[in-house]
Amino acid sequence: MQLHDLKTKNVRKYKKPRVGRGGKRGTYSGKGVKGQKSRAGRRILPTVRQYIQRLPKLRGFRNPSLKEEVLVLNVRDLEKRIKGDLINPEVLGSKNAKILGDGEVKKAYTVSGVMVSKSAKAKIEKAGGSVK
Repeated sequence: MQLHDLKTKNVRKYKKPRVGRGGKRGTYSGKGVKGQKSRAGRRILPTVRQYIQRLPKLRGFRNPSLKEEVLVLNVRDLEKRIKGDLINPEVLGSKNAKILGDGEVKKAYTVSGVMVSKSAKAKIEKAGGSVK
């Protein structure tokens, strides 16, 4: 027995005809003329990829800030936002808050547990309030 005499038990049957390899199929091999579908190795891209490619790419490393943002209030805003005389983080609704000295104070406020600028402290104490 020679190697060329060997035959498989399972005969290979091609589901699709192998076009484009010479023979009687003609010049275009049944694929038509031009276009994406006539090319070798053609693959229609999924639409999701095209949307991803159109998105703007943000360069560089992005990391969300671990610091809490500081709530900034001016002295002129105190009368509008605060009903009572006491100013603390619970009243303001923020752990990190700072009072700046832009504007005027007419009411005596008691400030505790909140950062206050030098000019704001002077204006609050001038109006009869206190800063702790």
